[in-house]
Amino acid sequence: MSKRAYNFNAGPAALPLEVLERAQAEFVDFRESGMSIMEMSHRSDIYESVHNEAQNRLLGLLGNPSGYKVLFVQGGASTQFAMIPMNFAQEGKQANYVKTGSWANKAIKEAKLLGQVHIAASTEQEQYMRVPELSELQLSEQPAYLHMTSNETIEGTQFKQFPDTGSVPLICDMSSDILSRPFDLNAFSMVYAGAQKNLGPSGVTVLLVREEIIESSPSHLPTMLRYDTHSGNNSLYNTPPSFGIYMINEVLKWIEEHGGLQGVEAMNRKKAALIYNAIDSSEGFYRGCVAAGSRSDMNVTFRLGSEELEKAFAKASEQEGFIGLKGHRSVGGMRASIYNAVPYESCKALVEFMHDFKAKNQ
Repeated sequence: MSKRAYNFNAGPAALPLEVLERAQAEFVDFRESGMSIMEMSHRSDIYESVHNEAQNRLLGLLGNPSGYKVLFVQGGASTQFAMIPMNFAQEGKQANYVKTGSWANKAIKEAKLLGQVHIAASTEQEQYMRVPELSELQLSEQPAYLHMTSNETIEGTQFKQFPDTGSVPLICDMSSDILSRPFDLNAFSMVYAGAQKNLGPSGVTVLLVREEIIESSPSHLPTMLRYDTHSGNNSLYNTPPSFGIYMINEVLKWIEEHGGLQGVEAMNRKKAALIYNAIDSSEGFYRGCVAAGSRSDMNVTFRLGSEELEKAFAKASEQEGFIGLKGHRSVGGMRASIYNAVPYESCKALVEFMHDFKAKNQ
């Protein structure tokens, strides 16, 4: 291919070129089976070896913490918004949530359908342009769990630290920044993420769940909405999204090859600093949306002087091969999603375009 697009889509998002090329080479005949992995039974030895390898590789990147299961489920992170309170919001206790923006609000909406909800902290009055300080968190008297959204894709905010919740289970939606940096899985009872931003293609949701809380799945829930169903059957109770899981395994290999989580974190910080510096040094032509201490390293949001200028920026960028720079329709503005697989060269090209656009439109 002579030229790939500068892909800044928020999700589904960029995948590593090396991974795509490997998948292309194996697409028709996987491991000399005479079949694509998409064609073979999920009960076959070949597929199960890939399935288990992806689970082990993910835990390996996180330091092989004990007591956790990796689950692959379908329905996106949005289904988890309901499954979490279904499984963990015990009667007489409150589901605690940190209200940080669009995705946290969707999780809260589902939880309110299923039980008592307590907002432990919120930055709604500030239009979610920062995340709360950990000192602002106020749990209810009888918390069932605390739910956080580590990175708000739409607003462009990100938690840099996580609280110590003691005996209260900490559950985190990491859909848009999982494996973008090291983190201590032992601090969490559950981490979940849609794959389509940093892990692989859409269609798979990855869960890292402490085994002891899986056992509390209520028996009255429908079978597919219980975590113990998926855990007890190695995520093979029903037909899994096998090609997506294969792709996740390949992306995890790619992360290993690029220095693990420390390596990708260094590159992600370098990419983010490049674009934020272009914004901050533009003398007000570009304006960052988010408070400096809450800026996301995954989703860089910014505004220009008017909506007309933003439309011109979006149109001109598309003509130059930049894809996905329009902000979410709910907030407007511009957004560059710079997940793990977005090359530094794409970010450098964007900054050069921003300088050129400013020079032509001041």
